[in-house]
Amino acid sequence: MPEAIWITFAFGLGLLVKLVGLPPLVGYLAAGFVLSGIAEATGVVIEETDVLQHIAHLGVLLLLFTVGLKLKLRSIVSPEVIGGSLLHFGITCAVFTPGLYLLMDIEWSTAFMLAIALSFSSTVLAAKVLESKRELRAFHGRVAIGILIMQDLIALVVMSLAAGKTPSEWALIVFGLPLLRPLLFRLLDASGHDELLVLLGLLLALVVGGLGFEAVGLSSELGALVFGAMLANHPRSQELSKSLWSVKEVFLVGFFLQIGIGGLPDGDALLFAVIAGLVLPLKGILFFFLLLAFRLRARSGFLSALALTNYSEFGLIVASVALPEWLVPLAISVSLSFLVSAPINRFAHGLYERYAQGLSRFEGSKHHPDEQPLSLGDTRVLIMGMGRTGTAAYDWLCDDQPKLMGLDSDPAKALQHQKEGRNVVFADAEDASFWNGLHMPAVQSVILAMGDIEGKLIAARMLRKLGFKGFIVAHTMYEDEAKQIREAGADEAYLTMSETGVALASHLIDKTPAKPSGQWANPSNRSGQNSPSVTPVQARRSGTRYRHHYAGAGKPAGRCPLSDRMMLRSRHLW
Repeated sequence: MPEAIWITFAFGLGLLVKLVGLPPLVGYLAAGFVLSGIAEATGVVIEETDVLQHIAHLGVLLLLFTVGLKLKLRSIVSPEVIGGSLLHFGITCAVFTPGLYLLMDIEWSTAFMLAIALSFSSTVLAAKVLESKRELRAFHGRVAIGILIMQDLIALVVMSLAAGKTPSEWALIVFGLPLLRPLLFRLLDASGHDELLVLLGLLLALVVGGLGFEAVGLSSELGALVFGAMLANHPRSQELSKSLWSVKEVFLVGFFLQIGIGGLPDGDALLFAVIAGLVLPLKGILFFFLLLAFRLRARSGFLSALALTNYSEFGLIVASVALPEWLVPLAISVSLSFLVSAPINRFAHGLYERYAQGLSRFEGSKHHPDEQPLSLGDTRVLIMGMGRTGTAAYDWLCDDQPKLMGLDSDPAKALQHQKEGRNVVFADAEDASFWNGLHMPAVQSVILAMGDIEGKLIAARMLRKLGFKGFIVAHTMYEDEAKQIREAGADEAYLTMSETGVALASHLIDKTPAKPSGQWANPSNRSGQNSPSVTPVQARRSGTRYRHHYAGAGKPAGRCPLSDRMMLRSRHLW
């Protein structure tokens, strides 16, 4: 049963690399090569089967569908995406073609097709890395994904020309797909929250998008991406994405295993892979300077370029059509680029923070309009990250604190908050250039509500580095992360699920009758006088409304001042 061997090696090596701080996908790649080595050394037949190929393909389709769910098409149609992708493709082909011709002693046509294959970056790896860090909607994430989509479209054109095939006349139906959006929205609304929601996602990604696009001569990957993008504006699109998460992750393991399990390379293939690996940094450097030319800041250009510094599985698809004899060397090149790119992207923010001063010198005087503001004016309370947690904090504080501002790295989300009346602006709190030029003279308290631990650590460190003396509070899912956040400079870091329990209890306290009786009666109240609806201890624990006392002092009814209330919560957390 080959599936048992795949699962065992994938889990074992995935766990091993995770323990040393690398993404598990590096372990999955290594598992494929280890299995190939075992087969070569022992003669045991360990090879990819149709099952593994099918699982890998389904994983790619589901990944691209979930990427589409997070896309805003208007953010793709931009100069830095279209111009950056086309210029990079042209320059790469112009440089790599003569280089491969001279170094590898091959024909010009072969060198040109290899240069095209090496010009693409991996949609699967970049999307998975950005998704794991919750940066698909960040500015640099949207730029990287937009460029990848442009590259995928170029690859589809190249494959069609190389194979001598063109899409059928039925492919024109694709231009009428936006008319189906109301129907898709109704289906999503009617699917509920359980298994029907998962089945709808599988239906759209694999059947309608995948098989449907293949039936008219188009790429199934493009179909999955398009149908995901059609649902991106639905309020439940992220719920659909989360419901498919575990299925997609398991199938993607097959994709990474498939790359390495195909067999060990010979000497010529290794030579080609070494050459491709040596020039890989040039690919990232070219992306960096091209994006700076389109007025991106150094950080956005660096993070986008780093996500794109790898070779693509689409290059393998192009090779399977146009250069089948070069499939193994390209597969080794792609695998090596994954082994380099995956761990480096894991520490991308820390790398930029270390080299920010040198990289920022290459910025132009004018910046992209989507780059963040530098002055917070008279803002007293700053909320970084306006997802569900940040929005809830904002709405709860807004009655007491008019000088309130939220920051979010997704401009579409910031715009939606503005339409709903909140003072939210686009800004990436993890950007070193943002902190270097930040002016925040009136800020007293900061709430770190970003989704990823790395962003919270950077924000806490930078706030203290700038001399901020106010109160910093954050939330996280895990105790070890809470300790890291406090060590980085935050006053408190609460566990999300624990705080949910505190909030539920506070609602119960709010509903306590004004005149307690039965088990809720105050045994010390024997005079028949009315008791306060919430005792001082209950008020301290509630974290919401302090109707009579707080911190043992006789305060009037209502909410306590913000800074006192936040400090109070830090002292009396359950």
